[in-house]
Amino acid sequence: MAGMITSENRRERLREFVQARGFASLGELAASLEVSESTIRRDLEQLEREGLARRTHGGAFWTGESDTIQVFENRRDDSWPAKVAIGEAAAAMVEDHDTILLDGGSTTYELARQLVQRPLQVVTNSLPVAHLLSTSESIDLVMIGGCVRGRTAVTIGPMADAMLRSINVGKAFLSVAGITERGFFNSNMMLVESEKAMLESADRSVVVADSSKFGKVSLSRLCGLDEVDTVITDTGLQSQWKEQLESTGVELVLASPENQSAT
Repeated sequence: MAGMITSENRRERLREFVQARGFASLGELAASLEVSESTIRRDLEQLEREGLARRTHGGAFWTGESDTIQVFENRRDDSWPAKVAIGEAAAAMVEDHDTILLDGGSTTYELARQLVQRPLQVVTNSLPVAHLLSTSESIDLVMIGGCVRGRTAVTIGPMADAMLRSINVGKAFLSVAGITERGFFNSNMMLVESEKAMLESADRSVVVADSSKFGKVSLSRLCGLDEVDTVITDTGLQSQWKEQLESTGVELVLASPENQSAT
């Protein structure tokens, strides 16, 4: 009987549910565990204190260890709070029922976390992003085919590029490995070719990158600074880079890791 379940067993089932889905709403959890939403809120508070979840309005994201985001675990460092803040600022640019494209960067994954409950059409070449969003009943998910690059679990290559060039999206959110006065860079030539196709498919292009990426160059150049519409980074950005971006006419959005707000 549902009434005989202990609080310890209920919390364990809740933990397993959130971990399996990546995100779960209050309503889903209350229905699954046959308890009130107020009880679910208290259990989620405990899960958050344990560092296993982060509550949002209407539900919670899993933040503990998970095979679905293992590709990013080794890249968690001091810049991770900035990535989370940038993801939240990027999510604020997305309107309900938008068609958007997400690439396979760790910052883009943080953006995807914010969108799980939103009514959207999402195109992605990222297996982790696709796995996360496949749990959502409100998202129409389109997965780009192609060869899987093991290190980042993204699809690239001629098949991916052809599919990307055959579609149109309102906004494309891209991550990069380096930004200099010459433009945006990534570490793999085939990946950059796919990202060029993403830029072509989008009405509006948005680069999401924490401030540590500025001043760094990588193997392959994606495009010039003036060839994207918006750059979202964190408040740690040095003034010289602010001036450089503003001189090109690019919209610059600064997200604060301290309070997850954007300016």
